[in-house]
Amino acid sequence: MTRMDSVTAPQGADSARAITKLVIMAVGGQGGGVLTGWIEAVARAAGRAVQATSVAGVAQRTGATIYYVEIAPEGVEHPVFSLAPAAGDVDIVIAAEMMEAGRAIQRGFVTPDRTVLIASEHRALAVSEKMVPGNGIAAAEEVMAAAEVAARRFLSADMERLAVAKGSVISASLFGALAGSGALPFTRAEFEAAIHASGKGVEASLAAFAAGFEAMVNPTASENAQPSAPVEKAPTGPARDQAAWQALERRVDALPATVQEMARAGLRKVVAFQDCNYGAEYLDRLAALAGRDDPAKGHALTVEAAKHVANAMAYDDVIRVADRKTRAARRARIDAEMGRTQAQAMQVTEFLHPRAEEIASMLPAGLGARVQASEAWMARLDRWFNRGRRIRSDRLRGFLQLYLLAGLRGYRRRTLRHAQEQAHLAEWLRKVGETLDGDYDLAVELLRCRRLIKGYSDTHARGLSKFDKVMAGAGLVAGRADAADWVRRLREAALQDEEGKALDGALETIRSFAG
Repeated sequence: MTRMDSVTAPQGADSARAITKLVIMAVGGQGGGVLTGWIEAVARAAGRAVQATSVAGVAQRTGATIYYVEIAPEGVEHPVFSLAPAAGDVDIVIAAEMMEAGRAIQRGFVTPDRTVLIASEHRALAVSEKMVPGNGIAAAEEVMAAAEVAARRFLSADMERLAVAKGSVISASLFGALAGSGALPFTRAEFEAAIHASGKGVEASLAAFAAGFEAMVNPTASENAQPSAPVEKAPTGPARDQAAWQALERRVDALPATVQEMARAGLRKVVAFQDCNYGAEYLDRLAALAGRDDPAKGHALTVEAAKHVANAMAYDDVIRVADRKTRAARRARIDAEMGRTQAQAMQVTEFLHPRAEEIASMLPAGLGARVQASEAWMARLDRWFNRGRRIRSDRLRGFLQLYLLAGLRGYRRRTLRHAQEQAHLAEWLRKVGETLDGDYDLAVELLRCRRLIKGYSDTHARGLSKFDKVMAGAGLVAGRADAADWVRRLREAALQDEEGKALDGALETIRSFAG
């Protein structure tokens, strides 16, 4: 969605022969430095004196930085520039992400009598948002409402989507938005000349620039433009695996129509995690539940199972983490986010911190169980392995270490971790099956409780503890007419805070009337 007043000629700064002051707030990988360089180039080509500085902020995602540009009026050759922006003294703010717009408002850079605020509506989640057990995403709508009041003009669009659609990065679409806003006294051709002069990814950058420009000049067309649906890639591999996959797809087609879409997505996830045989086990579990499901309820139970059983079977372990870090698609994504060209080198450092529990979980099931039961052995493993490690995955040695770990996929089924996950999965589905005949809605809620378990290491352990508490609470309310509603409340309470205080309080409430 784009919000803007009609485009007007530049006001204030240039007409009063004052210095134009521009702030760019961006996070790592968004090309804030490139955008700053382009703005400098436009101003210098027009004969203006210009200065640009940057101040690194506290890392929220991959590091937030404030770029500050001052452009002197035409004809002023030796202006006195400032090194940093001051509250209440900024003409233009460009925010490469909606929460950065909020931070600009909080810091006083945006004022209703002066500032043009240009922001991208997409979200790049902060670490604090990702750490929340449930949905910790801050509401962008509140920031947008504040921006309407705080800025003289507020212009916004999903600049990330516009850039990605053109094969570029957000800096190019923001540059186009700046040109389209009319906030600087330069023509579109002058802006485009700066991109041409950079000589890097010119065609893609110009396409994204044009999209950003159009979003400001013709916001209605930008709002109505629908993003193209993602193309589902056909599986590749040996003929035997292709035949096995096609057999699995035929099994999905035999499931109820309302289940097929979610089941197909779950099947892809499970097979990518392990192999087609593992995918067959996934479909066996779905088929067993579908056979007992109620068509009158839209097979809601099987739809939920298609999602949550897949997540349970494709758990995060050491092998999966290594696999993700060595995939070509990951490197291509990093290259695209950083705007790296073939002529540029890039260092990629992986930060790992294995615990004794992760090491023991990789051992064969019998041996691993004995090691985990021994305090002495767990102390030894903790002493040997529990420290931060940095592995350069851009180098052959570091990459091979991760690649060899990822290659243990065939061994995974013999590990202690796999045995534990399978036992937990079987017990969970057993409880769902026992509940199904007596209380359909409660069985569905028990399936949904699996969303409490996610992540890796400490995050996984906390989620597992909350899951066990909720399942125990479900046993206390079983048989009540409102049992499903109580389990839903327990799950929502578990997602409210990391420590589980809200969940403990909800359980105390249940114990007070359940005896």
